[in-house]
Amino acid sequence: MASRQNDLALIVYAPSFLGDKGRALAIIHGMERALPGLRLEWTTSEQEDLIAVPNRDEWVMANRADGGFLFLRNDNDKHPVTIAGWENPNGLAAESPPHFEVHVDLQLDAAGPIAATDVLEAVAEGARALWGHATPFNSGVEIAEQTSPTQEGPPHPPRGLPALKLPDMIRSPEIPHRLGWLNYWSAATARTIGFPDPALDADLLFRARRTATGGWVVRLTDAPLDLGNPDHLAALLRAYERFPEIGGRSVP
Repeated sequence: MASRQNDLALIVYAPSFLGDKGRALAIIHGMERALPGLRLEWTTSEQEDLIAVPNRDEWVMANRADGGFLFLRNDNDKHPVTIAGWENPNGLAAESPPHFEVHVDLQLDAAGPIAATDVLEAVAEGARALWGHATPFNSGVEIAEQTSPTQEGPPHPPRGLPALKLPDMIRSPEIPHRLGWLNYWSAATARTIGFPDPALDADLLFRARRTATGGWVVRLTDAPLDLGNPDHLAALLRAYERFPEIGGRSVP
C-alpha cells in the first residue's frame, strides 16, 4: 500500500459507449491537453514491460474491446499516468442499462488541485459522463468501505461516514454512488441532487467550476482529501449531509 499513498485515483461513469467511436479519443486527447507535455503513447505487456504504440489514435480505434479502449500510459516511471476504459454490464441504478467507466491513475505531486481538476473535467466531459470523482488512494479506500457489503449485514463505515446503498438500490443513474475529493456532476446529476443552491452551497461554490456542458467540478477541500485531518473529515460529512440523495440514502 505504501507505493500507492501518493496516487490519485479518478473514475468517471458514463452511458454505454457501444456504437460511439468518438468518445475514446475525446477522452485521451482531453487528458493530454489537461496535463501539458503528457503523451499517452505506451502500453504494457503481460510481464508489465513498456511497449510503444505507434500511431496511437489508430491503435486505440483498432483495439477497442467491448466498446472500451485498452490500457495506455506515459513513459515516465517516476511519475506514471495511466488510463483505461471499459463497458460494465451492470447498471448504475436499479434496472438501469450497462454503463461505461474510465479509470485514471496519476500522482499527486505531479498534479496539484488545479491540474487534477482539469484532468477530471477533461475526462468526464470527453466521456459525456453522468458523474465521477477523483480521490487520493488512502482516502478512497476508506470511502469505498461505505458501500462494501459485509457478512454481518450492512456496512459499518469508518470515521462515522454514512453507509451507502448498492447500485441496485439507487433510483436513478444520475445519482452519484459516493463523494470524493473532486466531484464531477453533469448538468443532469446536479439537477437531481439539487446543486447549486446559493443559500446552502456557498462553501462548495467557492471551490467549484462550471463546465462547458453545464456540469460542475466541485472540490471539497483545498488540499488533497486526508480523512485523518479532522477538518477534511468534517467537510466530507457536511457534503453527505447536504446531499442525502448521494448513495441512495434519501430512500428508506
